[in-house]
This record gives sequence, structure tokens and C-alpha cells, in this order.
Amino acid sequence: MANIRSQIKRNRQNESRRRRNQAVRSELKTRAKTALAAAGGGDAEAATAALRLAQSRLDTAAAKGVVHRRTAARRKSRLARRVKARLG
Repeated sequence: MANIRSQIKRNRQNESRRRRNQAVRSELKTRAKTALAAAGGGDAEAATAALRLAQSRLDTAAAKGVVHRRTAARRKSRLARRVKARLG
């Protein structure tokens, strides 16, 4: 346990940020699954909307530093390919 006040505060900040980042990463996975499920159902409009939302959330996460921008780009690309394959 830290004795220095600044380190105690830093620990609190790190914990709150860890939880926030964990929630964002979890949402990214959920959005990807939703897009794939919609594509598997055959509804092109719903799949497109879910894909756009997932890509938007990935962009936001990259902008906030939760995931690296290239990681976000790679995941967006792979998700779009998988959705297209399930629809076509």
C-alpha cells in the first residue's frame, strides 16, 4: 500500500480508468457480436446499422485511447468483411 498521497490518488485514478476502459472494451465486443448476429439473420438493413454503430464505437474508443488507432482500423475492416460474407 502506498504511503505517498500523490500515489494514493494515482492508484484511485488508475482503478477508475481501468474500470471505464474495461466497460468500453466489453461494449466493443458486444457491438461486434450484434452486427454479426444481425448479418446472420439475413436482415441487410439491421446488419448495416449494427455495423455502422460498431465502427463508430471503435472510432470513439481509438480517439479516447482505449484501443490503438490501428487496432481499431484492423477490427473495423475484419468486422466489415465478416458481415459482408454472412450477408452475401
